[in-house]
Amino acid sequence: MSISRVRDTCAVTTEGAAWLASAETYPRSALAHWRTRPSAPAVLPCGSAFDVVSVPAVFGRRMLDRLWEDGPGSGPVAAHRGRMLLFAAPGTAPRLPSLLEWEEWGSAVPSVLCHGTGDAVTVPPLGGAPDAPADGPAARLESRWLVAPDTRHPWLPGPEVMLWACVRAARSAASSAVRISIFPGGDQGAKVYDVSRRR
Repeated sequence: MSISRVRDTCAVTTEGAAWLASAETYPRSALAHWRTRPSAPAVLPCGSAFDVVSVPAVFGRRMLDRLWEDGPGSGPVAAHRGRMLLFAAPGTAPRLPSLLEWEEWGSAVPSVLCHGTGDAVTVPPLGGAPDAPADGPAARLESRWLVAPDTRHPWLPGPEVMLWACVRAARSAASSAVRISIFPGGDQGAKVYDVSRRR
């Protein structure tokens, strides 16, 4: 599946809503509330159905590209207030920071926030935000699904896959910062004459 097709998926299916609600103590109450207010975001606890890895939006986009172009794909992904929320397998939140400390590229990874047991995250509305503008600053800050939950048991990447995506995104950011000249290197043994002071 291409990332462009994935990005068009912005509404949560009934099965996806049931999976999100399974994180709650009372899933049926959560589903009933969402039916009455489908355009409202929700706050869900982490640690049982999923953990969440929150990264800055630009770095998150690089991670998502790596996951879909070179890797196994991603679980659900949301954008919220300038950050990207990548849903991961329970247990990822306590493990990923220690893996990043160990990895030599870990220092190149910007501000990763891992939400696990005892934490909660705000998730976008289930039906998307149809009245929101498609571009501009407001669209970048709005809460929306980039990869919406669409099944009762979605595949969720674990800490090793998230580490791989972080490292690959950091490497791609570093390599894009390196300028490559299209001109061949100069002859190191050539004599150089200063012609700036001609008579």
